[in-house]
Amino acid sequence: MGIYEHYGVKPIINAAGAMTRYGGTLVGQQVLDAMEEAARSFVPMDQLQAAASRIITKRTHAEAGIVTCGAAHALTLAAAACICGWDVARMNRLPHTEGMPNEIVMPLHHLSGYDHAIQAAGARIILAGVFNDTPEPSTVRSTDRWELESCITEHTVAIAFAPLPGSHPPLEQVIEVAHKHGLPVIIDAAPRVPPMTNLHQYIDMGADLVAISGGKGIRGPQASAILCGRKDLVGSALLQMLDLAGERFPDWNPPSDLIPKDKLRGKPLHGIGRSGKVTKEAIVGLLVALEAFSEEEFAALCATRLEWTRTILNHLGAIAGVQAKLCDDEEEYYPMLEIAVDAGVAVRSAMDVAHRLKREEPGIYFEESAIEQGIIYVDSLTLQDQASAELVGQRLRAAFTCQ
Repeated sequence: MGIYEHYGVKPIINAAGAMTRYGGTLVGQQVLDAMEEAARSFVPMDQLQAAASRIITKRTHAEAGIVTCGAAHALTLAAAACICGWDVARMNRLPHTEGMPNEIVMPLHHLSGYDHAIQAAGARIILAGVFNDTPEPSTVRSTDRWELESCITEHTVAIAFAPLPGSHPPLEQVIEVAHKHGLPVIIDAAPRVPPMTNLHQYIDMGADLVAISGGKGIRGPQASAILCGRKDLVGSALLQMLDLAGERFPDWNPPSDLIPKDKLRGKPLHGIGRSGKVTKEAIVGLLVALEAFSEEEFAALCATRLEWTRTILNHLGAIAGVQAKLCDDEEEYYPMLEIAVDAGVAVRSAMDVAHRLKREEPGIYFEESAIEQGIIYVDSLTLQDQASAELVGQRLRAAFTCQ
């Protein structure tokens, strides 16, 4: 009996990708071994984060970097850093920001549920742009540069941006506008790695804070992420996450390459980021995964997963109303399969098939972002092995061909 069965939970086959709702990604044995070793000792967490910063800066080209408890938590810390800087009195007040600049501007079409993470720090989101008319549910009007700039006031502390193909204004213009007004740019790049170049691309372009998930394409622990960028902002973020209630301020010696003590009037006590503390095991696990995340490793992982994807594809030939194909690799992601279903011809609709396979044992879960348009996506990143790919292919064929 496995550990999940021991607790009465049935494992599933995850063909949906590194989704938090299904437990993230599958970490490699090297990462698991490192986390197990880290769990057997104690270390000062500020020193461990300083060590993490030295690894992260090499891969991201940033001035500094820390490990956070997931990318959403990184956004909370990023907002807190932009609001407070090194002002400990402000840190101790968050999320109450009355009387201090607290506005973060973002394009209207970047609004999402992840904005809760920014607002959790006490930030007020100002949306740039306006709808021309009542939009189609799946479309929004893009934002012009002048609209973004017109939202900047003396209350603005940052501009936030989620880099997606076709986003407007282009990121280059967003950075130009922000820096013209002396404001930092926060980038939510949580799912944007791979491609590997995105580890450093946004920093190279001039972004000031970048959040990247550690529990997706990098294949680190699920509750981990990178927050990298300007040293002063990363240091402020770290200061608001650490447990600093123990030592007296005069006796405290933080790592000077991240936290310059001479800029502080005292220590924040359990800052706004304290509720999302990151463990020593997660920090070590992410660092090991990040160091191993190379072009060679990525190519090897993709080659194996391409075989698994083709195994599934081979089961889906010559089925009425079903067209399956490998997705175009526009962003150098892990291989994915697109299954388009014509509900008027196929035995079952895409939604019926997806729901049917969830109910079987083991349940098979797919990426369903376009399920209402008749499309099922199979993300190979989280397939476990050739046997699971074979089972997915068999079950899909049975669902599409049996009455």
